[in-house]
Amino acid sequence: MTASTVERPQLPKTEEAARIRPKRRITGGGLLHAYTWVIIAWLVVPIAVMIAFGFNDTPGRYNQTWDGFTFKWYGRLFEYPDLTSALITSLVIAIVSSLLAGALGTGIGYALGRYRFTGSGSLNLIMFATMSSPELIMGASLLSLFVSAGAGLGPITITIAHVMFSISFVAVVVRARVMTLDRSIEEAASDLGATGWVTFWKVTFPIILPAVFSGVLLAFALSIDDFIVTAFTAGTTKTFPIWIWGATRVGIPPQVNVMGTLIFAVGVLGAVIANIRSSRQGKRA
Repeated sequence: MTASTVERPQLPKTEEAARIRPKRRITGGGLLHAYTWVIIAWLVVPIAVMIAFGFNDTPGRYNQTWDGFTFKWYGRLFEYPDLTSALITSLVIAIVSSLLAGALGTGIGYALGRYRFTGSGSLNLIMFATMSSPELIMGASLLSLFVSAGAGLGPITITIAHVMFSISFVAVVVRARVMTLDRSIEEAASDLGATGWVTFWKVTFPIILPAVFSGVLLAFALSIDDFIVTAFTAGTTKTFPIWIWGATRVGIPPQVNVMGTLIFAVGVLGAVIANIRSSRQGKRA
């Protein structure tokens, strides 16, 4: 029997199909992953440019072209007193307004997530209407309110305005957490003799604390970078965004990029801490 007459053994169809490499096709999942990375890059690129130009060795205030790498702007961060004063004003207003919005929004979110009462549907509608309404309308209406009340425009009116549009964001975050809360834990505390007040502070509040913290961080971020509502209610007060807008005519110094980088770093650190606390609580549960 010659070699030419020897028949090759026939492979099973399953093995033969396994040896054939399938053609790579672009699936819906692949498109979704690519789209996600494009959106992430779209969001990260402006932040990366801001951080990079904080190290730009520019000779003047026009920080628009790359002229070299330097750390000197971090050492000369407070070179412009007006800019430093505007940043401090923004930080104070953001801290006060976020704490007030956190306290008020937590109460509203807890009530909406736990109870059904007369007017709860209207309150939900008002909250989401506040979140979706244009800032131009909100700023103009708040200005009319303050002028009609004879209130002088300044840091206090800015803080009130920021609290008003931040409460809804805190309440929505807290409400979502309260709605997923296991009631049996609170009932167990009540069976052991704890009062309603003790149950809330010892059991409920520690569980919803990550949501409260996230809401406060969100209110802080909304406050410190708000421009439109602040411009209507500031009067002669200069906040960080208003100072930057005014400086665009004469050039924005690199210190603005440095301050923005530091604010962004603090925000990222707060988000990481909140995420770690939430993960630990999830593992304990």
